[in-house]
Amino acid sequence: MLGAFAASGVLLTLAQSPVSVWPVAWVAYVPFVLICSPQSRPVLLGVAAWIVGSFFWLGNIYWMSYVTIAGWIAFCLYTALLWPILAISIRFCRAKKIPLVIAVPVLVVAAENLQGLFLGGFYWHYLAHSQYANISLIQLADIFGAAGVSFLVGMVNGLLAELIIAAHQKSILRSANFLKAALVCVVLAGAIFYGRWRTGQSDEFVETGPLVGAVQSNVPQSVKQSFSAEEQIFADLLEQSTECITAGAELVVWPETMVQAVLNEQIWPYLSSSQMSEAFHNRLSEHAKDTAFLLVGAYDIQLKSQKDIEADFGRYNSAFLYRPDGTQAAKRYSKIHLVPFGEYIPFKQTVPFLHKLLLSFTPYDYDYTLDPGSDYTIFEMSTRGNENDRVYRFGAMICYEDAVPAMARRFALDERGDKRIDWLVNISNDGWFVKFSDGKVKPSTELAQHTAICAFRAVENRVAVLRSVNTGISCLIDTLGRIKDGFLAGNLPRNAMDRRGMAGWFVDRIPIDKRTTFFSRFGRWLDYLCEICLGLLVMIQLRGLFSRKDGRTQRAKN
Repeated sequence: MLGAFAASGVLLTLAQSPVSVWPVAWVAYVPFVLICSPQSRPVLLGVAAWIVGSFFWLGNIYWMSYVTIAGWIAFCLYTALLWPILAISIRFCRAKKIPLVIAVPVLVVAAENLQGLFLGGFYWHYLAHSQYANISLIQLADIFGAAGVSFLVGMVNGLLAELIIAAHQKSILRSANFLKAALVCVVLAGAIFYGRWRTGQSDEFVETGPLVGAVQSNVPQSVKQSFSAEEQIFADLLEQSTECITAGAELVVWPETMVQAVLNEQIWPYLSSSQMSEAFHNRLSEHAKDTAFLLVGAYDIQLKSQKDIEADFGRYNSAFLYRPDGTQAAKRYSKIHLVPFGEYIPFKQTVPFLHKLLLSFTPYDYDYTLDPGSDYTIFEMSTRGNENDRVYRFGAMICYEDAVPAMARRFALDERGDKRIDWLVNISNDGWFVKFSDGKVKPSTELAQHTAICAFRAVENRVAVLRSVNTGISCLIDTLGRIKDGFLAGNLPRNAMDRRGMAGWFVDRIPIDKRTTFFSRFGRWLDYLCEICLGLLVMIQLRGLFSRKDGRTQRAKN
């Protein structure tokens, strides 16, 4: 039993970036399904699944331990609870003769969507993400989201498991099996046909946008948080940014929080010292003046309220836009979807004692909790007076917000359902998830996985994504979800996935897609439908369990 679950865990691991043996994803759940026999004892099945699931998550998101070991362990043990739920539900479906070709994808998609429940969600390690390089296949995400790709891969897993079970029972030649196989083949062929059709029509709807540049710093979080290299970090970014502008970039993007200063002028009078903040602000203004738009990441402090001499301040992770006239745009974007343990300690209001306990295991002796933003800010930029002069609009997702489907979707459309942005930017500080040894930055698997996940936001909403990431991977993702290798100018490796643990820059033209997608309008409807199915299945099982207990109790009384 443990071996079968472990086999699925290994296959699911190999399928994901950076190993990317994507074909194994199509068989990864087969051992899992086969071991969930109706003859197995539910308790033993659940315990075995939870044990292996815990090791699976501990191994696959080991990089979370770089931030907090206690949080990493707690989160993995908590998320692994979905494995026994999935296992027992598959066992129930097999006992009730529910076709696995439907049951498996429904349950897998539901379980994926429930990852990180009560912690804001954890949209990581989906079956879909293993297929990010299969461009034709992933185009159906503009209807179903990433869940549609997971569902399709899950269908193949369910079919294979069903055929193996039928072969073992010497019933493989039944017409029902041929019908199920035909169904999967038709769905798979339809997905590929749809993907090629959407890809082929791109020339009709995609136009060439302005030159944009991304700079990539290479600073481990330990160095950044020491505040001993803030001037050097800034100078290096400024130098790379100058290279982007020299290459013709009309918009240059810097990574998340790499400007270690408070750029909000209104708050300077409240600071004990604002010299560094003023100096960085002035240098950014001078750098942008008469050259390009400049989007930078920095922490922000805002005055919430003031009573007498006491003031209430909010602390935010924000993106600031500097314009070619040397001024800072009035609008800024403050990160809405904060990362548990990295930017806040959970349960502060709901379970205070647990919050204090978790805080004691963090590497800090203070509560570093940030405040979430609330506005989906749309930045504007105009091109430098040429024949294509126009105003462009874009949104900025910070850090893991590009892994949250709802974030990109909210940026994409206005209240009337019309497309309101030309592209998205993702600024991130993945320096949290690297090691620093012998003077070199050693990247973790998080960097490649983060990039692969971001590709689905581009497909779902038909918007290109420009990524500027500390330690990597900075790249341009087009509206078909292709992580673009190469660029018009730059010094980073041509292969995008090789841009890990290094500094550099690149400049390229960003594509603009006129298409508005079904997913942008209606969101993750497939995910929620599968969740409802799983919920009903669990309730049916619980009802049956309680009915059997009541029956045994009644017989004992008689």
